[in-house]
Amino acid sequence: MLPSRYFIDLTQPEIAAQFRKHPLVILPAGSVEQHGPHLPTGTDIYAAKAIAHGVAERMDGLVLPGGPLGVTPFHMPYEGTISLSPDTYMRLVIETCASTASHGAKYLLILNWHEGNIPSLAIAADALHRVHGMTVLTVQACYVAADLFGAEYGGLTHGGEIEALAVLAERAELVHLDRAAHSSEKHHAKKMDKLRRTRSYQPVLSNIRTIAPTGWYGDPQPATAAKGQRMVASIADAIAGEATEIFRQLDEVQGGVGEITGKRAM
Repeated sequence: MLPSRYFIDLTQPEIAAQFRKHPLVILPAGSVEQHGPHLPTGTDIYAAKAIAHGVAERMDGLVLPGGPLGVTPFHMPYEGTISLSPDTYMRLVIETCASTASHGAKYLLILNWHEGNIPSLAIAADALHRVHGMTVLTVQACYVAADLFGAEYGGLTHGGEIEALAVLAERAELVHLDRAAHSSEKHHAKKMDKLRRTRSYQPVLSNIRTIAPTGWYGDPQPATAAKGQRMVASIADAIAGEATEIFRQLDEVQGGVGEITGKRAM
C-alpha cells in the first residue's frame, strides 16, 4: 500500500515498484493567475491536483509534480499572474514526463484545468507519444466539471462557484467568500466566454477585461467545502472511468502493453 499518490512524497524503491505494478503517471496542469479578491492565484493548479489525486487513487497511478505555472498572458493585466511562454511550458511538460518514461512509465494522463494551456499541451502530448513512446490522454478537467455541474453551479465562470468549490475541497483556508464583491456583469461575461469555447470559431481576446472588467465573474457564495469534496470526487469518478476505457481502446489499436486492461475505477 503506497503511503501517498504524490510522486515527490515517495522513495525511489516505492516508485520503481509502482511502475512495475502499474506504469501510469498523471500530470496536473494549471496556472498562477488572478481570480478576484476571494480565490487564490493558484486556483487552477489546486483544482487540477485535487482531481488528479482522486483519479490516481481510482486508477492506481502516481501524481507528478507538474508545477503550478502555465500559459496565461490573458491575465497579465492584473497583479498576481505569472505566465510562461508556450515554448517554455512545452519543454517543462515534455522533460518532466519524458523523465518518467525513461524509468518505466508507459501511460500518461494529462489533467488540465487552465484553458490557456490547451494548445501547448496538445503539442507536448504528441511529442511524448511519438518521440518518447508514451500512451497519452489529455483531459480538460474544467470542461468535465462544466459538463457535470455547470447547470447546477452557474456554469464555468472565472472565480465563480465551480472554481471556489474546487479549492474548498482541499484548501478551504484559502477561500475568502466574505471578500467576493464586484463580480462583473454575468450576461456579457458568459457571452464572451462562450465565443472562445466554440469548436468552430475561436477569436483571440486581448485580456480578461474583455470578458470581465473586474477580473472575475460568477457567484461563489453558495460554495461549501462539503459540496466541493463531493464535486471533486464525482469529477474524479467520471475521469477515471472514461480514461480507463480510452486507454484500453488505445492499447487495442496501438499495440500497447496492456497494463490498463482490467483496471477498474473505484
